[in-house]
Amino acid sequence: MSTKELISEEVLVSEAVKNNNEIVLFNDDVNTFDHVIATLIQVCKHTSEQAEQCAILVHYKGKCTVKTGDLKELIPQCTQLLEAGLSAEII
Repeated sequence: MSTKELISEEVLVSEAVKNNNEIVLFNDDVNTFDHVIATLIQVCKHTSEQAEQCAILVHYKGKCTVKTGDLKELIPQCTQLLEAGLSAEII
């Protein structure tokens, strides 16, 4: 394998690892579907369909990954979800 191929492979691995951060939303007994959906649309820039599907998954499965990406982008979004009263964490 050439040096160029090795460097390209390292960049791909680095990019894949960099985007492994996730915001996971957890079910609770407090928030309504409407509030969860509206918050996901506002904070995570979901479409209404994406937000509704995530809300349903959270309700029935107990949790759902709602956003993946770079940690510096996810931290403010997770903070906004928490400030809106949702249960979320970055993993």
